[in-house]
Amino acid sequence: MAGVRMDKWLWAARFFKTRSLAARACELGRIASNGQKAKASREVRVGDLLQVKSGAGEFQVEVVLLSEMRGPAAVAQTLYRETETSRELRLKLAEERKAMPHFEGSREGKPSKRDRRELDRFRRRV
Repeated sequence: MAGVRMDKWLWAARFFKTRSLAARACELGRIASNGQKAKASREVRVGDLLQVKSGAGEFQVEVVLLSEMRGPAAVAQTLYRETETSRELRLKLAEERKAMPHFEGSREGKPSKRDRRELDRFRRRV
């Protein structure tokens, strides 16, 4: 196998859940192959250096094996090798995210009796 379509390989390597999401990422310029923006139809070859920006983070990977079929996650991880700098950067960003305080969003639905009382007190003071 000389080469595989970019969207098929990204889907098989489990960077994206569907092939259409992989193709969309290529359209939006979130995939670069050897420093150039890659189209979904571009062929991936062994040894290519890819930069992938997805919901899971930014990856810089070297293509080790080619596959057109999506398999188990363990098999998918053998298709590429992540660079050390990429791995370190991802782990650093994950640590920073964990260290940030987590704020709860606003409550859904109508305010409770307690919430209404607090609102009334606030409105009377202002």
